Amino acid sequence: MTDRNEAEIPMFGTFKGVLVPTLLTILGVIMYLRLGWVVGNVGLVGAWSIVFIAFGITTATAFSISSIVSNVRIGAGGAYAIITRSLGLEIGGSVGVPLYLALTLSMALYIFGFREGLQYLLPQAPALIIDFGVFAVLFVIVFISTEFAFRIQYAVLAVIIASLLSVAAAGLSALPPLTFTEPAPPLSYWVVFAVFFPAATGIMAGANMSGELRSPRESIPVGTLAAIAISLAVYLWLALWLAGSATPDELVSDFTILIRTSAFGWLVLAGLLAATFSSALNSLVGASRVLHAMGEHNILPGSSWITRRSVAGVPRNALLLTGLIVVAALLLRDLNAVAPLITMFFLITYAMINIVTLLEQSLGLVSFRPRLTIPRAVPFAGAAGCLFAMFVINPLFSLLAVVLVGVFYYILMQRHLNDAPPYGDVRSSLFVALAEWAAKKAQTLPESRSRAWRPKLLIPTENPEELRGVSEFIRDLTLPGGSVSILGVDRGRAGVQLETRIPHLAGEFRKDGLFADWTIVQARTFAEGVAISIQALKRTIFPPNIVFLRMPGSAEQEEETVTIVRRAGESSMGTILYAAHHEAGFGRRRRINLWVPAACTAWTPGEKLPNCDLAILVAYKLAINWGAVVTFITTVEDPAGVPAVRESLSALLEQVRIPHAELLVVNRRYEEYLGSEPQADLTVFSLSSKPDFAAVRTIVEKTRSTCLFCRDSTLESALI
Repeated sequence: MTDRNEAEIPMFGTFKGVLVPTLLTILGVIMYLRLGWVVGNVGLVGAWSIVFIAFGITTATAFSISSIVSNVRIGAGGAYAIITRSLGLEIGGSVGVPLYLALTLSMALYIFGFREGLQYLLPQAPALIIDFGVFAVLFVIVFISTEFAFRIQYAVLAVIIASLLSVAAAGLSALPPLTFTEPAPPLSYWVVFAVFFPAATGIMAGANMSGELRSPRESIPVGTLAAIAISLAVYLWLALWLAGSATPDELVSDFTILIRTSAFGWLVLAGLLAATFSSALNSLVGASRVLHAMGEHNILPGSSWITRRSVAGVPRNALLLTGLIVVAALLLRDLNAVAPLITMFFLITYAMINIVTLLEQSLGLVSFRPRLTIPRAVPFAGAAGCLFAMFVINPLFSLLAVVLVGVFYYILMQRHLNDAPPYGDVRSSLFVALAEWAAKKAQTLPESRSRAWRPKLLIPTENPEELRGVSEFIRDLTLPGGSVSILGVDRGRAGVQLETRIPHLAGEFRKDGLFADWTIVQARTFAEGVAISIQALKRTIFPPNIVFLRMPGSAEQEEETVTIVRRAGESSMGTILYAAHHEAGFGRRRRINLWVPAACTAWTPGEKLPNCDLAILVAYKLAINWGAVVTFITTVEDPAGVPAVRESLSALLEQVRIPHAELLVVNRRYEEYLGSEPQADLTVFSLSSKPDFAAVRTIVEKTRSTCLFCRDSTLESALI
């Protein structure tokens, strides 16, 4: 065994690699054994309509496939590669695993069909020996080489053509009437459609070989569409011939009517056996290629083993695993119960291909420049048709198939797949497009910033290490729904460090569930860099609304902090000044003291709060995320004023709706009482437009806690 890079993989052209396997898969057992039954139940016109509907769905899907592959080389895996390329490994894998199982179990069903045809000649032949004998032959053919398998298909094609010529040689005495009949209860038109539809689902036989085609961009569209056109013509002609060769009762009751009424019945029987044999062969080849492609992206456990190839380029380990599953299915002896589920998996795959094409067309990405352009109505009709067919054929199994795909998606999401496909995907573009659409809609609506307010922090820094100690606190301050923008200010001393360390820090915030981005600006001073960024960001769609600052450590930094607070206010941005207690930190995160300034103690319902809103909202966010109790504290020097202040603040507490909030109104001077209040893990104050940093340090020492000083932007409101 060798790795893929070391193996010489044989490459195939349009005829051998796509047209023949696709054609042989479509012209299968249903054509020989069930098309007459369809005509007998619904008449010639009804049968033609069923054929056109079924082929219409798969033709739309084929055009979607062709448009995608004419845009870019999709890589190995066919439908799996197409879906993964656009929607990512998780969605691609969640569809690819069921597709692989459907292909694998289909092989077992085709072997059962071959055995039934053979027992028509040899009724006494042991079923189990036939099944495993046919499987062994198929497995050895594919195991030797794909080239050998495809050469055998020429012989199969010749037999099928001979069988159809045998039918044509029988001739028609007259053209049958164009009739449309209602099938006898309990059958219905859509039940008959459900029986026929799997005949049209072989369109991926060639696309599954995408990794082994010389030019998939040309071969898949030409080969697939040509196979559909030829097989459609065959089905329409054969339905006409059947309608004119037997009565409706004969067609309904005799599944072997083609064998009995053709010129050479043994040729039709040989065609039936050849068709089932070929379909099983194509299923084995396709399943192993899909499995190998998923292994290359580490979708499955043991992927490194799965991806090994033989010197001849055959993915033999993938074949071995597929063969084991087929053997297990053959031992079950009857797969009729899960046959509808297999069809559902194919239909989900086809629906996803159409959805991918529709998304690529709708996003308007410059990278989507297919040589074959199709109207959006085509993939839309294909997707809608697949979903319609699913629930017409079997609603219960349709629901079960969707649930299983969801389970596979959940499992793959939990695995945190890191091996991104080399061609990328369009998921980010999809969400960007949705965000742009939402932003355009938001711009047409009246502004309601206070009601829609959520903390969107702009965090300027020259040293990202400063933020590591408060990253968890920032998370608690912003979740849920908030965001963080990290601004690296480069004064020409740490540019290289910022470029490497800030993205990592933003990534840590994203792991916590925060929307986090970052940028770096060059400026002569820290304040200049922050001021430039505030001006640049304030007219964006989602501008930050709070500048998060740390306590300055020098006189120069104090001056810059005052400048930043002023410039933030001029741009309608709030400010949070974080002043850590060097010993206490955040304590046990159980109690928060919120000091209410005198300007807010006289509040009455209907009025706005003067520079208290941000402090209240910050206390609320932390109380929710910490499960903490918030105590509103204020002092009143005049004893006679205590009842009025208490009444005012009680009304305020009722309005701001902070759970488990307490009120403490003290008849003392502020300077005297500060430090005597109940001990808290965090203390929140309002911040003036010109902060007194000496006073801030005194407050931190007296309260024996980390403190936040908040200045309103005037756009937030704690009263809404």
